[in-house]
Amino acid sequence: MRELAFMKNYKTNEALRRSLSELAASTFGIQFETWYQKGFWNEQYIPFSFVEGETVVANVSVNLLSLIMDGEKKKAIQIGTVMTHPEYRKQGLSARLMNKVLEEYENQYDFMYLFANKTVLDFYPRFGFKPAEEHLFSMDFTPSPSPSADTGIRKLTVNDEADLRFIYRLASERLPVSQRFGTDGAQGIFMFYCLNVFGDDLYYLENEDVLAIYKKENNHLDLFDVISTKEVNIHDILTKIAGSDTEKVTFHFTPDYEGIEVKSEIYDGGLFVRANEGNIYPPYVKHPITSIA
Repeated sequence: MRELAFMKNYKTNEALRRSLSELAASTFGIQFETWYQKGFWNEQYIPFSFVEGETVVANVSVNLLSLIMDGEKKKAIQIGTVMTHPEYRKQGLSARLMNKVLEEYENQYDFMYLFANKTVLDFYPRFGFKPAEEHLFSMDFTPSPSPSADTGIRKLTVNDEADLRFIYRLASERLPVSQRFGTDGAQGIFMFYCLNVFGDDLYYLENEDVLAIYKKENNHLDLFDVISTKEVNIHDILTKIAGSDTEKVTFHFTPDYEGIEVKSEIYDGGLFVRANEGNIYPPYVKHPITSIA
């Protein structure tokens, strides 16, 4: 076995990039190559890796973005794609990469955070991360007695280049989904979700100039994101997308819309937070699902 080399930020190195994608596919069932080829892997996603030759054997990725908390912007680093090839586990490689990330970004952030799966919950506290509670918000919904026949809803597809570029423009110019708690500068992560998760759930409301990502099943509407360059009227949006049989709406972000009554329940998403300089992660919020790395 050759000595492992440390590499970071190598997206233009085709061999290493493809190796990273292969490791992600075998570990998490995801791949990065289409995301890269479409131009959405930007400078805010930075892999820190150990490599043997041209093979990535362990990785911890950094995502640079901002968190919006009660209208105030906070510098944030989201950790993601933490993985090690099975043949290289039990060697402390992930811990060494985490320490490299902490050293690189010391005092350059207000919050560093990640979403851990249940098999590694004891790993991140070693590096100063603490578990943080999230809440999932929902509301009872009463359909409009006479919904408009002209809803002006157009389904978009990521297989159409014009649609894809339109989606990216909106994502790049959008307002945060919530001023109470949202993200900014996460369009790269957002586009990954469009390509790999929500490709069949993208709807453009032409009259409102809003992109809504949602699923409807039985009497339930899951609203994953609302993308707009201006403030939205959530009543108008829900009236158009919910349909006549919807009884409940679940928001996969922190809604701060006026005139709606929401309830919440504790949501265990495996969130761990490391706060700098006295910053406090807020309670009773939900990180937007489309910017989770």
